[in-house]
Amino acid sequence: MLTIRDFDRPDHRAEASAMAVMNAAFDPLYGEAWTASQLAGFMSLPGVTLSLAQLDQATLGFALMRFVSDEAELLLIAVDPRWCNRGIGDALLKNCIIKARKSKVIVLHIEVRENNRAVNFYQRAGFEHVHSRPSYYKGSDGTYYDALSFKLSL
Repeated sequence: MLTIRDFDRPDHRAEASAMAVMNAAFDPLYGEAWTASQLAGFMSLPGVTLSLAQLDQATLGFALMRFVSDEAELLLIAVDPRWCNRGIGDALLKNCIIKARKSKVIVLHIEVRENNRAVNFYQRAGFEHVHSRPSYYKGSDGTYYDALSFKLSL
């Protein structure tokens, strides 16, 4: 059975599990994957939660959120490509929304590259496009991509 474990303080094993998924899930062309030191640095900040989707001892996906006052930002969400299209991303996003509501968050934000297939995932979940940042992401091939900002009112 799939379980979601939340970590609200640094945990080296949890971070290593998230990094393994991140390295498998994020295409190096876009340069969106974080480094282990970036993740560790963020985990040391207040209001940050790392959620791991696990089956037995295997980590299949993760989500990283930051809570500030009555808003939250979903910084990263990823599923190991071998486990895509099995509801793991949905379970992680649902967990994030539940945590946000319990924390009295009124708006959940996310930003995503324009050609990321996750755009449809967020729109199906009720996120609304609020603005774009032209040429925000630069691929390793020199191509620029807009960043799309979405919000979900809770």
